[in-house]
Amino acid sequence: MNFKGKVIIVTGSSRGIGAAIGKAFAAEGGTVIINYIQNKEAADEVVKACKELGGDASAIKANVTSSNEVQDMVSCVLGDFGKIDVIVNNAFKPYKFDPDNRKMFWDLAWKDYQDQLKGVLFSTYTMCQAVLVNFKENTGGSIVNVASDLVAKPTIPYHEYATAKSALIGFTRNLAMELGPLGIRVNCVAPGLVYPTDASRGTKEVVKEGILAQTPLRRIATPEDVAGPVLFLASDYSRFMTGQTLYVDGGLVMR
Repeated sequence: MNFKGKVIIVTGSSRGIGAAIGKAFAAEGGTVIINYIQNKEAADEVVKACKELGGDASAIKANVTSSNEVQDMVSCVLGDFGKIDVIVNNAFKPYKFDPDNRKMFWDLAWKDYQDQLKGVLFSTYTMCQAVLVNFKENTGGSIVNVASDLVAKPTIPYHEYATAKSALIGFTRNLAMELGPLGIRVNCVAPGLVYPTDASRGTKEVVKEGILAQTPLRRIATPEDVAGPVLFLASDYSRFMTGQTLYVDGGLVMR
């Protein structure tokens, strides 16, 4: 895949899955915007790695649940590079995959759901709204949203997190239907447990072993495993795909 001359924004990309996605685009010649909210040092390290891999990169601080900050980021990118070709909506409200300390349904408040919906769905909404004019002018673009295989197989019922990711898949399908005639594609990747990330560091070995036993490929995904399918969905190799969800979990979910 060749992303030379392409400008890509990856939200929440100072570490974990987002960082791996940003570096993968850079390795294919892309110009990558590393979005972060707090850790500038980590974002700068990803930018450095992207440049060492042969791409170009810049770090931009923006809270993607703030419409104003998102618009400022998009305006900055357009001012510097003149266009945006791909956005990867990876950011979400921090969440710990720790079944022993998760909230049971009867302990959850509606605000718990609202917080996850804001972190997952509203952030994606703000990004899509902000880039839409540019995509229309360019008569095309690709949006890749990061969901979760918990939507299809709630191995552990992380209620509020999985509900927000379910909403994201519905949002993706509706947006794909509406934007398809404009040449804009919208797809999802849905990883299973990915290790190591900030969200999965608290996942106990017994839980990982249980997931491994059900996974045909018999291992846990790394952040780099998620990057390849994201690049595929952003590339011309998937030019006739939209509204789709690719499960990236070693075969745990088969559709």
